[in-house]
Amino acid sequence: MTVNQKSSAQLIYLILAALFIASLVTSNLIFQKFFYWEPFGIYRFEISVGILPYPITFLITDILSEIYGKKKANQVVIAGIFASFFSMLIILVSDVSPAISSSPINDETFSKVFGLSPLAVLASMLAYLAAQFIDIKIFHFWKRKTNGKHLWLRNNFSTFSSQFIDTFTVLFLLCSFSILPWEIFGGLLLSGFLFKIVIAALDTPILYLLVFWFRKKFDLKVGQEIID
Repeated sequence: MTVNQKSSAQLIYLILAALFIASLVTSNLIFQKFFYWEPFGIYRFEISVGILPYPITFLITDILSEIYGKKKANQVVIAGIFASFFSMLIILVSDVSPAISSSPINDETFSKVFGLSPLAVLASMLAYLAAQFIDIKIFHFWKRKTNGKHLWLRNNFSTFSSQFIDTFTVLFLLCSFSILPWEIFGGLLLSGFLFKIVIAALDTPILYLLVFWFRKKFDLKVGQEIID
């Protein structure tokens, strides 16, 4: 790999890491709004808007795992954890800081929107930590088994397994913390997991396209990774 290619690879890695962290932190901040999606009237998904940017994180870790290797993918996951806890600290400080009388947002409104975020971030991080590392581990397990072939297999198998763990764990903790009522646990679990399966299947062609572009740009063979 040439010096220019190494520089380009590092820049792209930083961009992917930034997108990963931004998606993760955003999902933790907006989770309290729920919406429904009923594609073609087949099934009614009732899910948090926080789930919308979350599949992006799994797509990015799959790209990083395929092109940059397991170590680089794990580094971004750890960076995401620190970023999330740092955002939680900022929210806690902001929540206890008294609003002035002329503030467009008063203390009550701010607490209503962000007051539960620290607990939600904690629940999300525990689920996320388990899910992301499992995703990367399963991805590389199938990569070894298939000698770098059948990208669709490791992409979907790793995502399906890790997303179920993530969805179950975060909902279980949110209900345990009394942030969400137990009555909606089953419905949200089914909707959340099915939604993530659909997204994982839909992002497979995108993953193939991006991996093809990476291999062409950096002269990589099938299964080959960028080495520092």
